[in-house]
Amino acid sequence: MTRRDRPAADGFGALFDPRGVIVAGASTHPGKFGFVSLHNLLAAGYEGEVFATNREGSDVLGVRSAPSVADLPAGRADLVFVCTPAAANPDLLRACAAKGVRAAFVTSAGYGEAGAAGRRAEAELVTLADELGLLLAGPNGQGVVSTPSKLCAQIVAPYPPAGRIGVASQSGNLVSSFMNYAVQSGIGISRAVSAGNAAAVGVADYLDWYADDPETAVGLAYVEGVPDGRAFFERVRSVVSRKPLVLVKGGATTGGQRAAASHTGSLATDDAVFDGACRQAGVTRAATVEEAFEAAATFATQPLPAGPRVAVVTTAGGWGVVTADAITRSELELVALPDDLRDAVDTKLPPRWSRANPVDLAGGETRDTIPEVLELIASHPEVDAVIYLGLGIQSNQARLMRDGPFWPDHGLDRIVAYHERQDARFAEAAAEISAATAKPILTATELAVADPANPGPATVRATGRLCYASANRAVTALEHLWRHARFASRRSQDRS
Repeated sequence: MTRRDRPAADGFGALFDPRGVIVAGASTHPGKFGFVSLHNLLAAGYEGEVFATNREGSDVLGVRSAPSVADLPAGRADLVFVCTPAAANPDLLRACAAKGVRAAFVTSAGYGEAGAAGRRAEAELVTLADELGLLLAGPNGQGVVSTPSKLCAQIVAPYPPAGRIGVASQSGNLVSSFMNYAVQSGIGISRAVSAGNAAAVGVADYLDWYADDPETAVGLAYVEGVPDGRAFFERVRSVVSRKPLVLVKGGATTGGQRAAASHTGSLATDDAVFDGACRQAGVTRAATVEEAFEAAATFATQPLPAGPRVAVVTTAGGWGVVTADAITRSELELVALPDDLRDAVDTKLPPRWSRANPVDLAGGETRDTIPEVLELIASHPEVDAVIYLGLGIQSNQARLMRDGPFWPDHGLDRIVAYHERQDARFAEAAAEISAATAKPILTATELAVADPANPGPATVRATGRLCYASANRAVTALEHLWRHARFASRRSQDRS
């Protein structure tokens, strides 16, 4: 029986959108997983019913615990979050199944990662879950998050903002990293799960479910070892036929493979073979965790480009030069500025502008110049995407004025307010023009991390888009977007 054919076909719904949750092994000690998981569930605002068990039957965070699951009402909880020792779990799962529970997330250690005895216990737990019709997540997992249900059933922080990225990872730590990036960037998460030992349900199973999940626009995965590479890539190929998938892999080097073996207990796949399989399957492979999140955030928030032709709009020349270098090194194309577009832009800028791509405004912009130039360029049929640089520069000066000894006199209060309004307008215009033209417009500035409160990057976040911390990172994200668009187009042509 394959993982996909196992019982509890609706178990993923029970895992991610449960009517009620049982925290088994709830604790009054704030340092124990049984306390932290219950705290996180309540603190995130989960709106279903919450039950808890511990041997003493004591109250934990206002929740009256029962000595055992047998003492809880039937039919009210779909998910059990297991914080009990491994030896107690078989009886616990039997009791939960009798109460109508359809999914179990097991945090308990002492299974496949713990030697031969642990592997036997893990196999027995999988067999039992199959017999009971339970979806078994873990064991040795960190938790599950589902923002549509305000579910934060995990033994760590954070709880991310709601969004459209579905995360599945062999490492719980990397789930935390992706969610931390979501908090920092404002680009949110729909579902997130750490597969733990993936005894019954693996990363590919979660990704397959995300591919049909209306709350999820893109899958984001971290893997280390893939025991059955052929089966894995058959599954992810199916995933990519429905939604984009971004993947980052640990164990790409000899040293990393040794670390992966000690971490997950499985040897990493040959990296060259893995990379080739990703390309054939249409998987977007990222080199780093940061790049993976930014690629997924781009898929979740930007339209796909129709082609590789990119125009760069910059308020200063140096930013444009390094961006042109990055585009030239990529699979994108720094498009030659068409004559009619150059003539149109010429009416908006003083004679000193670059008259080429990158479009260097050379400090010649007035109140409406940037939105007007962005619209002219993005609307042109020979431009597929735009990278916009220099947002926030006016507000950066405004901050220095506000923090200086002359504030608010000498007209500084008025000019500061004007600068900040302008940067907010520019960010809003980039999002609006992108939506109107159905073309990606990526905004990049180091102020995204150097001064996140700057009205420029802050407004980008408010529009629901990612503000890239450098032009290079924007180019990399756009290249991933174009590769997927090209793959999808070729696949569509092959089918027709």
